[in-house]
Amino acid sequence: MSERDKASAPGTSPSLGDLPPEFADFGRLYDEEIRPSLVARELERIAAAERAIQTRWAGGAIILVGAGVGLALLKMPAVAIIVAIIGFGVIGWGNMGIMRLAGEAKSLIVEPIASKLNLYFTAVPGDCESIFRHKEVGVVPGWDRSKYEDLLTGRRGMVDFELFEAHLEERRTTTDSKGRTQTTWVTVFKGQCLRFDFHKNFYGRTLITRDAGFFNRFGGGKGMQRAALEDPTFEKIFEVYTTDQVESRYLLTPDLMQKLVDLEGVFRGGKLKAAFDGGEMFITVQGGNLFEPGSMFKPLDSADRVHELLKDFAAVFHLIDAVTAGRSRLPPPS
Repeated sequence: MSERDKASAPGTSPSLGDLPPEFADFGRLYDEEIRPSLVARELERIAAAERAIQTRWAGGAIILVGAGVGLALLKMPAVAIIVAIIGFGVIGWGNMGIMRLAGEAKSLIVEPIASKLNLYFTAVPGDCESIFRHKEVGVVPGWDRSKYEDLLTGRRGMVDFELFEAHLEERRTTTDSKGRTQTTWVTVFKGQCLRFDFHKNFYGRTLITRDAGFFNRFGGGKGMQRAALEDPTFEKIFEVYTTDQVESRYLLTPDLMQKLVDLEGVFRGGKLKAAFDGGEMFITVQGGNLFEPGSMFKPLDSADRVHELLKDFAAVFHLIDAVTAGRSRLPPPS
């Protein structure tokens, strides 16, 4: 079968068995809207992938030859370094086409899914102002430089939410013994940020962090006390501090805590932090990279790409539902 025939051969709809019933129609969406647009770019993907592989081999050969000549024969490390830079440049040039196509494939997959769910997706959103609220409630540290990607906004029931990826860096200056200064940028947070607006204030503030061992003694901030969880299993995983013990027990059910643990797995990250404050909930998960189309070295219309994205959406929806259920059980303030 030719490459063109392979690119137009029938695909397989994504398996939806482990997703909520509300996703039942996404098999049709994939077949009728998503897959045709991906198939149309398949020959382009094949060409870009072949070019990337060829330049990797060529760049690797340049690096090895340069190292051998520069170090072993000429005894000149500078030559080896220069040739290595050239080799990596060749590899980078060869990857440009496939990286561009990956960005375009992301839009072809994510935007139809988001539209079907009445959500809005922006790959390069500019500034995300709610990051300052994330800092205020203590789920991200301070920063001097920031960059944001993949902003998803929408509504689930009566809850407005947004999800975005943040890369926060801090400027650090050091001075050596001769008085010379050097400034470097250090990543202090890179991962996913979630904000849920429930349009109804919580009675207090509750902060959830991973168990920090010795550092637990520093607590969660002014006026906050350590909260006892219902499930001892999760007390070994999380540390919880609150200004309202009663509210924290209603909110932090075993179901919600399990969904927070699951969220780390779905988001492919760790070091989760969360906070309830005002009428909002904030969550951060370090690492991970959502809404990516996957490897460009397999067919673009692979149903696995859509399935993984739907799991990301489902995890967010499950979390909102769990918090909403806990919020509805809260007694009125005394």
